[in-house]
Amino acid sequence: MDAQSFHYMRRKFYNLLALSVSVLSAGFGIFFLFWILKDVISFGLPALNGSFFTELPAPPGAEGGGLANAIFGTILITVVATVIGVPSGILAGTYLSEYGRKSRVASVVRFVSDILVSAPSIVVGVFVYALLVKPFGGFSAIAGAVALSIIMLPVVIRTSEEMLKLVPDATREAALALGAPHWKVTVHVVYRGALRGITTGVMLAVARVSGETAPLLFTSFNNSFWNFDMSEPTATLTVTIFNYAMGPYEDWHQKAWGGAFLITAIVLCVTLLSRLIVRRKAA
Repeated sequence: MDAQSFHYMRRKFYNLLALSVSVLSAGFGIFFLFWILKDVISFGLPALNGSFFTELPAPPGAEGGGLANAIFGTILITVVATVIGVPSGILAGTYLSEYGRKSRVASVVRFVSDILVSAPSIVVGVFVYALLVKPFGGFSAIAGAVALSIIMLPVVIRTSEEMLKLVPDATREAALALGAPHWKVTVHVVYRGALRGITTGVMLAVARVSGETAPLLFTSFNNSFWNFDMSEPTATLTVTIFNYAMGPYEDWHQKAWGGAFLITAIVLCVTLLSRLIVRRKAA
């Protein structure tokens, strides 16, 4: 065997080895993903009934009741966090990509965003506790929304920046050559080209914060009753799941599985719906 054939066979072997490791790793992750989903569906689906969505939690030790207030609280806090975090993140990503690519301010923003991405969520919860909860004298839904928006912010910033950078500069130059101002080029040309990627980043951010528990323990805390006041403690599914899973009652454990299934289903439905909307607009 000559040297050329030897190098070819060696490259082919390493290519096959890398491909095999990649396939095995993907299969390993998918296996445990479906294992988790199987348990969530098999234990959580039987807990869902009419009272689960319409009634308040039953007293400790009593069977029945539901998680209606926690479902409402989760939707409320997540929506407010999205309203706060997504526009801010997209605008910051737009600045990093379109206006301040190599400026010192952009470097600082990128550095802080990278730190926040890897920061434990409980640290964010403690920060918001010191910033909003303690000075104002109580837990509140708005504090929980702010904590989740801070967690969401770096994901949206970095995703928006990278997706906007993928739009070719020739597209920007063509629009500018026609006399369009920079802001119109960004809104009508660059955003349209990066819409799918930005939407994916937003959905990833929403999916991440929808399952957070630690920040909400320090901010919105919990409530056994209906609460429509953003300045008062508010029940959420994640905190309720935590409390019920740690409780001694079998009925609580079943409802915790039901809450886990509901969160999983909501995230899946929102992701699929957003993908369908984006695909129709792109078409």
